[in-house]
Amino acid sequence: MSQVPKQLGFRMPAEWENHSAVWLAWPYDETTFPNRVEKAEASYCQIIKALQGSEKVELLVLDEKMKSHVVDLIKDASNINFHIIDYADVWIRDYGPTFLNKDTWVKWEYNAYGKSEDEYYTVLLKDNQVFDKLGLSGQKFNPKINMEGGAIDVNGQGALITTEQCLLNPNRNPRLNKNQIESVFKDYLGVIKIVWLKLGLTNDHTDGHVDDVARFVSTDTVVCSDEENPVDENHKLLQENLEILKKDFKVISLPMPHMKYEDGKKAPVSYVNFYIANKAVLVPTFGDPNDQKALDIIQKCFPTRKVIGIDSRDLIYGGGTIHCITQQQPAI
Repeated sequence: MSQVPKQLGFRMPAEWENHSAVWLAWPYDETTFPNRVEKAEASYCQIIKALQGSEKVELLVLDEKMKSHVVDLIKDASNINFHIIDYADVWIRDYGPTFLNKDTWVKWEYNAYGKSEDEYYTVLLKDNQVFDKLGLSGQKFNPKINMEGGAIDVNGQGALITTEQCLLNPNRNPRLNKNQIESVFKDYLGVIKIVWLKLGLTNDHTDGHVDDVARFVSTDTVVCSDEENPVDENHKLLQENLEILKKDFKVISLPMPHMKYEDGKKAPVSYVNFYIANKAVLVPTFGDPNDQKALDIIQKCFPTRKVIGIDSRDLIYGGGTIHCITQQQPAI
């Protein structure tokens, strides 16, 4: 039987550990970003500019035409390594690999959030093959379970947080129970302790990804979304998650932004969906009164990095923001 990463001394580093690159996929789909693809592109330009001098950008584009378009928009593309490949959408955190240390990576199966009966999500299924087709270097491991990167967060020292709503959902791995899923994480990510939160945000199509709820900011500290309004749909579920986290970690509350889509539906917005780069932390903002308060709290968590707000009011129309569209590649 082949050895698993844990037996070989591999682990998933924390996001604040040193990166060699960050992976992104350029937005283009009007279904994901209805009447706002150009606005989504503008957000990507801000993100890539904010990463200048921090880490290399590995960017997926569909073809040479799209590559030229990106270069025209970005102006200075010296920090970008382009990869021409067919892909459906931008959610590279979810269909991309989990990069471990020492040039190794875990390829999960991506089943479009278990919603392949829906025509829109069926299109996303082809993204399961993207990274196999890229021919990445390094040692690859495949535990052959359905899992998205946004469903987990680690502190790099043996702890992992996730939600029951997502990973115990029968649309992911119906034949696996909690203990079996924990065993996979221990074997393939090198973790020791798994903390299970309950629910994710209201209207989150991912069935409760943890990267909209709680994130590690140090080995013993977690920031957690906290809805103060007792009549808000997210209040009770976030309070329950806060209490669970307090049993094991120091917890810092982050206020919640509030936004509705044009049709009046509550958007699953959260400041927790930030990306920790080598020299910066990119935080989604929503034109909300709590934007600056959240930026100030996150800045205190990362005093050696520059915290940069990225207007994500158009990105969220696809169902996610900064963390969802990024995937870090460690340099350790």
